[in-house]
Amino acid sequence: MSVVKIFPRAEEPLQAPSAKPVAQVPAASPERVAATPVACDCPPASDSYPLDRAFHAMLARFTGGISPVALSLAWLDWGAHLAAAPQHQMELSRSIFRDTGRFLEAAAHATSQEPWSVIRPQGRDRRFRDRQWEAAPFNLLAQAFLLTERWWHDATTGIRGVSHANEAIVEFSMRQMLDMLAPSNFAATNPQVLEKAFQSGGENFVFGWQNWCSDLMRLLSGSKPAGDDQFVVGKTVAASPGKVVYRNGLIELIKYHPTTAQVRPEPILIVPAWIMKYYILDLSPQNSLVKYLTDQGFTVFAISWRNPDENDRDVAFDDYRKLGVMAALDMIGRIVPGRKVHALGYCLGGTLLSIAAAAMGRDGDSRLGTITLLAAQTDFREAGELTLFINESQVAFLEDMMWQRGYLDTTQMAGAFQLLRSNELIWSRLSRDYLMGDGSPPSDLMAWNADATRLPYRMHSEYLRKLFLDNDLAEGRYRVECRSVSLSDIHTPMFVVGTLADHVAPWRSVYKIHYQVDADVTFVLTSGGHNAGVVAPPDESWHDYQVKTKAADAPYVGPEEWLKLAPHVAGSWWPEWTQWLAARSGAPCDPPSIRGGDIDDGLPDAPGDYVHT
Repeated sequence: MSVVKIFPRAEEPLQAPSAKPVAQVPAASPERVAATPVACDCPPASDSYPLDRAFHAMLARFTGGISPVALSLAWLDWGAHLAAAPQHQMELSRSIFRDTGRFLEAAAHATSQEPWSVIRPQGRDRRFRDRQWEAAPFNLLAQAFLLTERWWHDATTGIRGVSHANEAIVEFSMRQMLDMLAPSNFAATNPQVLEKAFQSGGENFVFGWQNWCSDLMRLLSGSKPAGDDQFVVGKTVAASPGKVVYRNGLIELIKYHPTTAQVRPEPILIVPAWIMKYYILDLSPQNSLVKYLTDQGFTVFAISWRNPDENDRDVAFDDYRKLGVMAALDMIGRIVPGRKVHALGYCLGGTLLSIAAAAMGRDGDSRLGTITLLAAQTDFREAGELTLFINESQVAFLEDMMWQRGYLDTTQMAGAFQLLRSNELIWSRLSRDYLMGDGSPPSDLMAWNADATRLPYRMHSEYLRKLFLDNDLAEGRYRVECRSVSLSDIHTPMFVVGTLADHVAPWRSVYKIHYQVDADVTFVLTSGGHNAGVVAPPDESWHDYQVKTKAADAPYVGPEEWLKLAPHVAGSWWPEWTQWLAARSGAPCDPPSIRGGDIDDGLPDAPGDYVHT
């Protein structure tokens, strides 16, 4: 049985999801919940050309989920247009001769000239940051590599006639190949590695070999990375005390215990992404957003998604709305009746929350008091480098790969996200672990990152096609329950957070919410990336952010103008947000009770069972 019966038997009654608590079920075999079929939202075809699909699924094992056809077409587009651009070819040739002459002159005076006399690393390039790279001949090697990298960037971009999507694919794939060949990745050309080898008598290579063997054994056995055993879910991470107050076949709803004598009357509902486990917002006690909120006197609920398997291939994207957001709101309404809810959505959870809020606005459902979006996109036309993996050929290839298993495996998602930041997540780690012989220091954030989940076939196909590929939500074509929804139906005050170095949800893409909704929008741009920028406890003083509020009837201000106008604030954005929430909440009162007929006593304490699946 799957979580959602798309075509139930005629004699079975059709029941909409209810907030009535269900009995406790073991995490190893969670009970499936039937949902109402939607005639206008059919699952993707799974019986057309099965041999072709099986061949593509087999091919995906060797390509890492990348469509070779999409890659070939991009390179063909680039190569054909470059071949028909003689003037551009001449300019590239002149660039080679000019850079070669400057480099040879620098090499001839390597001992007397200042380092980086020809080209220097960009500000965010950490590969050649240490002072050892300023000495000859390593400085010359680094400059030669950087010149080559710049030339290939010029060669793969700006070719007249090449589509923007294919240009991005070619530039990205060439950058990946060059990153692999950087002199920092080889012992003989990395001065830091050589220095450590001389100091340790070569022990770093012995330790590096041990690290490599350990990683290989863990990869083959499927065990957790070294050091992650100190981050135990429910003990050291996801440890905020609470109780599961509701469960269906897709979610467990956790209510956290109050830590103050009185609480704000309006509760907070956290809607995390289901690409990873929910406890990104409840890591260690010192950086847990959940704990911070309860300490500030808020009643906090959080959704914990169940990790799907092959039986859940037909779970739809809208099932996450119905069995997730709406079912959670129904249950919260029984525990805290008559109160507005402050809803928070993170990443994909924020996109889902936006869709749910738009449908609620369309239908006159006014249960949401405020909406907070963290690194969440509602317009996917400029969704950053992640769109390199999203075109018709690539989506069809992914669908065929998922069709065989019924889900998208964790390795494909993890590999795509690592490629976006290959220098930091792949090559620098290999250099540190295997050449330097230093083990990667364990952290709760990296342990959470390794605790990956799967994505159902139908849900992920709908997500890629309707949101990424066709951009239906931003362009008014997205349908909920057979009727269109529009983000302009959202009139609830919004607090939107973008992160400056986000590769998954670029902040300028997140910023588009300003002209999509008819609501007051307080926008925060914080330092850090997709995860580190969001997990920003006040004790970490190196954070900073910009913030500015736009009233619903105020004129639109573009992102570049916003950067100039928004004031800078040192510190974490968390206090800014809780002050914003407090201003829209009632006076503190006694915490709500969760006893009585509303709660099944058989449900477990936080973090629940689904987080372990």
